[in-house]
Amino acid sequence: ALIGRDMEPVIQEEITGCGIAASAALAGIGYAEAKSKANALGIYAADTSLWSETVHVRKLLRAFGISVSPKETPFESWECLPDKALMAIKWRMEQGKPFWHWVVFVREGGEAKVLDSKKALKSNVRRDFGRMKPKWYIEVSN
Repeated sequence: ALIGRDMEPVIQEEITGCGIAASAALAGIGYAEAKSKANALGIYAADTSLWSETVHVRKLLRAFGISVSPKETPFESWECLPDKALMAIKWRMEQGKPFWHWVVFVREGGEAKVLDSKKALKSNVRRDFGRMKPKWYIEVSN
């Protein structure tokens, strides 16, 4: 779907919609369309497991025909990342449960950037790599 054009960030329309927005960015569609597909699959932004488990985002990406690695790879360096990855930033533990914010890392034409769906950001295309603290990533193969 994205052949010949750069990936664009998709802004999350719900406070907890980062996984849906990241999936939409990878699929090259808008938030509303991705949310509708997610809801049809029984995935809702209000479900806190959306940002403490990977199963829902994996299921949504599969529905869009996007292939991802079956494992989470610990983050080592920005240089070591594949050309496309779903990343967990702002990783933390709350009451014994992990939580994070989903973002998309993409390297296009030799340029690396992070597509961050957070509404409050001045720019949703981020290059402030030193400020982001990824915990792990999931490689996206297509």
